[in-house]
Amino acid sequence: MTSDLVAALRPLLTAEASAEAHASGAEAGDLEQAVWLRLLERLEADGPPPDPHRWLRSAVRSEARRTRRTRRDERPYATEPAVAAEQEPEQLALSAARHRALREAVRRLPGRCPRLLEALLSPRDLTYREIAGELGISQGSLGPERSRCLGCLRRLLAPEVAAR
Repeated sequence: MTSDLVAALRPLLTAEASAEAHASGAEAGDLEQAVWLRLLERLEADGPPPDPHRWLRSAVRSEARRTRRTRRDERPYATEPAVAAEQEPEQLALSAARHRALREAVRRLPGRCPRLLEALLSPRDLTYREIAGELGISQGSLGPERSRCLGCLRRLLAPEVAAR
């Protein structure tokens, strides 16, 4: 049942994700994976949607909107923080605690995400080619995989950040 549904929806999902990706600023593959995940969650909780094609179109648009909101809300810092303040004992302790919390959260991620993010956080400053070689995956899939892993990390850390 599930494999038939996936096979039937795959071409439509590919087309819909490709159409929405550019406007949302997301990769089409990222949108596809997010919708597949939502479908699997839906199947587990409520079973298949009554009209799978309509549900899929709606899910792609919803994921594209979520991606646009996320990109709109995330802004890089205009300037780097002052270096002198980073050398104070309190700042060093807080920085070490943040790094520990980040590494602990990375270890709790699913699949290849812990190994991928550890490689990205490595002080050796590995290139994508080196990371792909270490993980045994293609260099082209590293970017989308990284995006998915960072999304998982954001969702994992959101309750912890809000609690503080």
